[in-house]
Amino acid sequence: MPIPTVWIYWVASLTIVTYASTSIVKRFPEHGFAALTAFYTIYLGASQIMAVRIVEFNLGFYRFFAPAAVFIYPFIAQAIDMINEAYGRSKAHLAIIIAFITQVLLVTFILMVNSLSPAPFFPFEEAWQGIFKWGIRITAASWIAFLLCQNLDAFVFAWLKKRYEDRIWLRSITSDVLDLTLDSLIFVTLAFYGVMPILPLIIGQIVSKNIIGFLDTPWFVWYKRMLERG
Repeated sequence: MPIPTVWIYWVASLTIVTYASTSIVKRFPEHGFAALTAFYTIYLGASQIMAVRIVEFNLGFYRFFAPAAVFIYPFIAQAIDMINEAYGRSKAHLAIIIAFITQVLLVTFILMVNSLSPAPFFPFEEAWQGIFKWGIRITAASWIAFLLCQNLDAFVFAWLKKRYEDRIWLRSITSDVLDLTLDSLIFVTLAFYGVMPILPLIIGQIVSKNIIGFLDTPWFVWYKRMLERG
């Protein structure tokens, strides 16, 4: 059975960004925080756009639905863990604030562009407005979920690191599971209540996010091991 294309892209992009992040942090530690925050912000912005599209997940024995952005959410959770691991909890919270400001700007720019009159020959205006009317509500919902869940992730990760320094898997998986599960509950309820059946979406997000979040843990361990090397 051929590997679905989405997993090829997912593995390749996660490998590239993990290696690039480690290389920058090790060789240019004074610029590492900025680089990791840039990746973090890109993931977050991409997730806002991708969250509009609902896709099917078919495990063979069970079928469910979730926003396509579930493939990106674990990247977000891992990125804040990478910042926390290398630069500490205070820098992780700073990255969250920076990323949040960029999302406010994203919404502002969308509103700014939507206030303009479309060219009479532009054939995609209806589709554009349809997507980005959804996008505003989805982004607003994500703001609340993002601020609550990412700060929880940063706190739990730092707390576990302080008490269980050698247990890399424990702090990565525990903080991410709490983050991704709570994010699913808050985000889906606020973004889709009254529009789509939220219970299947919540279940779909929790299952898919945590499966993908668990799968990306070896890359975080790889990141940590590479940082420890001279």
